[in-house]
Amino acid sequence: MDRRSHVDFSSPVLRDAEISRTALRQSSARKLTPIDESWSGTSTSKAPGVPMTPASVLRQNMTPQTWTASRLQDVSAIIGTGVASRVAQTPGRLGNISMMSSLDDSAWASAYSPQRTALLTSMDSPSFVEDFTVGAVMVQEEDPGEAATMSMYREFLHAFLTHPSSEVFDLIQQYEDTCNDQMNLLKRIVKHVTPGQQKFSKTASILWLVRQEMVTWRLIASLYRDRIQSSLEDENMFDAIAPNASEKTVVDKLFQRDALVRQSQLVVDWLESMAKDDVGDFSENIEFYAKSVYWENTLHTLKQRNLSNFGIGRPLVSELDPDAPIRQKLPLDDLDHEDDIRLLKYLFTLIRAGMTEEAQRLCKRCGQAWRAATLEGWKLYHDPNIDEGSELQPVEGNPYRNVWKVCCWRMAEDDQFNRYERAMYATLSGNLKQLLPVCDTWEDTVWAHFRVMVDSLVEQEIRASGLSYSEDDNLPREYLEANWTLEGIFEELQATDKKRVLEENREHYHKIQKFIILADLDGLMDEFNEWLSKDKSLLVGHLLRFMVHLILFFRTLGLQTKEDVCEEVLVTYIQRLIHDKHIELIAFYVSHLRLDLAISQYAAFLENVTDSDQRQQCLDLAKEAGLDVASITKAVVENTRRKASGEFAHHDHVSALAPKTTEEDRKKIDVIDWLVFDPAQRAEAIKQSNAIMRMFLASNKHDAAKEVFGKIPQDSIAEIYSQWEEHGMDSALPAEDDNAIREHLCIRAYLEAYEAFNQWFSHVNSPPQKPTLAGQASFTEKVAHEHKEKKYEMDYSIWKNHLDSLTTDAKEKIYNVLLFVDGGWMVDVREDEDEEPERAPQMVSLRHLCLPGMCFLLHTILHKTKQYQECLRLADMVSSNRHKLYEVFSKTEMRNLLQKLRESSLKLLDEQLDPMGYEVQS
Repeated sequence: MDRRSHVDFSSPVLRDAEISRTALRQSSARKLTPIDESWSGTSTSKAPGVPMTPASVLRQNMTPQTWTASRLQDVSAIIGTGVASRVAQTPGRLGNISMMSSLDDSAWASAYSPQRTALLTSMDSPSFVEDFTVGAVMVQEEDPGEAATMSMYREFLHAFLTHPSSEVFDLIQQYEDTCNDQMNLLKRIVKHVTPGQQKFSKTASILWLVRQEMVTWRLIASLYRDRIQSSLEDENMFDAIAPNASEKTVVDKLFQRDALVRQSQLVVDWLESMAKDDVGDFSENIEFYAKSVYWENTLHTLKQRNLSNFGIGRPLVSELDPDAPIRQKLPLDDLDHEDDIRLLKYLFTLIRAGMTEEAQRLCKRCGQAWRAATLEGWKLYHDPNIDEGSELQPVEGNPYRNVWKVCCWRMAEDDQFNRYERAMYATLSGNLKQLLPVCDTWEDTVWAHFRVMVDSLVEQEIRASGLSYSEDDNLPREYLEANWTLEGIFEELQATDKKRVLEENREHYHKIQKFIILADLDGLMDEFNEWLSKDKSLLVGHLLRFMVHLILFFRTLGLQTKEDVCEEVLVTYIQRLIHDKHIELIAFYVSHLRLDLAISQYAAFLENVTDSDQRQQCLDLAKEAGLDVASITKAVVENTRRKASGEFAHHDHVSALAPKTTEEDRKKIDVIDWLVFDPAQRAEAIKQSNAIMRMFLASNKHDAAKEVFGKIPQDSIAEIYSQWEEHGMDSALPAEDDNAIREHLCIRAYLEAYEAFNQWFSHVNSPPQKPTLAGQASFTEKVAHEHKEKKYEMDYSIWKNHLDSLTTDAKEKIYNVLLFVDGGWMVDVREDEDEEPERAPQMVSLRHLCLPGMCFLLHTILHKTKQYQECLRLADMVSSNRHKLYEVFSKTEMRNLLQKLRESSLKLLDEQLDPMGYEVQS
């Protein structure tokens, strides 16, 4: 008996006080009562043995557990997992369930919604030290929600790598668990963020996304497990229905053979599991005033009136049977009326969550056992004694279920009943029209349609099986003859007049869920493509991560998808990983692109990696992911060296001063490092360095070219020959490699010659200065001068000897360039179909740019050191048909060379020799 039965409610003061206590208790419940255990950070229990329709009103009879278990066992054998679909108590999308105790329907609808901020209205008390630690650290972030969930990128990749393809549904379960763990973390963080701040709204948004991802993985696992098994079954494997089959048997067979009914029921189960997550185990925390006697306040008032023999007062029902208020059209006591409304809302919430048995227990606890009985009549009738053994077994279900269902339909149509009571019976009878008014969210509306569709298809099957029904018990024709399609349901959602449902229709995850339910992968890919065609930066990183792993799931199952869209999704996600600096994750996702795209994408990423250790790490990750590292590093070098590459200009048009090495040049120099990590790429390193040095030599940037040359290990040529021999090759190197090595040697000879000339030029222009003596020098000064002269003569001798050595070295190295063996400098010996069409023209251009300059440098050395006769021999060398150096001189250059030779000839004449340097014959 409720405590109010001991109170005299005839006193207005006492009634007001009691109502005040009621309001106070409701307010306290809003603040203190969590939705379920998951809000307080407790771990979620798992139930691997749950049937495929765990939360359905029809699950006990319409989906037999024996058949379900066998299907799941078969799927486990095929896919490699024994884990069935589950209904776990994960954190809800709602706030505290006590918020629903308000009688305002708008507040009820707001509380029972998947809005982002509603996720955060009820948090567990800060009872753990880790809560404070997490909050104190994360709250400092600009976006604490995003910062807290960064680990999901690594966790999803780790889960994928640790689950073989045969355990694909274990992998999906791991995805769901990861999302669940992150939700718990986010809720702890939110407690430390002030509501109203931008940080709060950002974290709420991430929390909503993570929850939607979690339930979407749950839907995918449930549906595709069934679809895989269905695709492996023979359509004719199911036995025909016996003539005397019961309702339960008929429906069992329907679920076995009809994938539409079965998978629609799975959608119902999925939506009910989400509602169950939101509801939690709240019934123990809710106190209804009536405990064993319903409408006790009305009963108390009627007794008081009978004792006082006065009938004066507010009109109330005079009888207390369940139909009295409707029959007499008189009200109950206000407190009983309030209790009834609250109870009906809770009962509908439980039915929406598939918790019909819990709703019945609640009715019994509140003294309304008759209402619990009304929720029992849906069970399908089955008498096992008809066909089975002699042992008597209990009969299942309701033999008059058809009559019960018609009564439920009529109650749902009667506007005298409360809207939630009507919705409750509309759910049990399949009356969609009366169910939709209390469904204000996308999930509730989809649940209503699928729940009624399954109910309608089951009823049609039962009646089509030949089971007799009275004409008086017939349900409306539009219900019994409805032509249900999945596409039609979602079309109706698009045509709804509820603004909130229309808005939620446009949510990314709800669109994904729709296409998953429809099994329309092409439609899903088109939707992905539409999102990507807009501003890609608007796509949240976690949504992209889900899209990528969903595509990988489809590929694992061997399902056909639009590859161009899949690759675009992968590329977009890779760009996001690069932007967020998830260096260790990029290689794996790049490996799922086609070969040429994978090479270009990873090469583009590596172009901006400058740290040597990080470069090595990226290459190691690429190898582990199975990428073509050689092609990637080659692409990195080629992309870098071809950026802002100038044309080959004549050195006459280049500044006399050596151009400075720019930042762009520095990138081209350092990019060669990508090719020297692996000894097997030495040939490629030489080829690419040659290409870069050709550009630098053409721009007169000899210092930059020297730096590039220094990047190539000295043993590279020997390493190339060694690798060739290790492969068992007895023939010569490929022409491409042979020509690259020759070019490398040509450039080395040129750089050595140029460096030798610079050393000679610097030395020749810095001779020791001969000391001078003033005309009236003192004896001491003269003595000092003599010492200086001796020192000068010694220094000059040393300088002269060093000059002779530098002159000899410079001459030799310049001659090595001008008279390069086997055809000349920068000339290929072996013909080859070069992969780079620009190489051959560049080499020809370099001969024209560099060789005349070498001739002039050699003449400068010879003329400066008074080797005039050897200067004139340059004419023979240039004009020789063997070397054909004359071909690389322009008319202007040839004129200048002849002018310099004339100057040398004049010097010979001054020395009393003939113009060619020979003694004059008298």
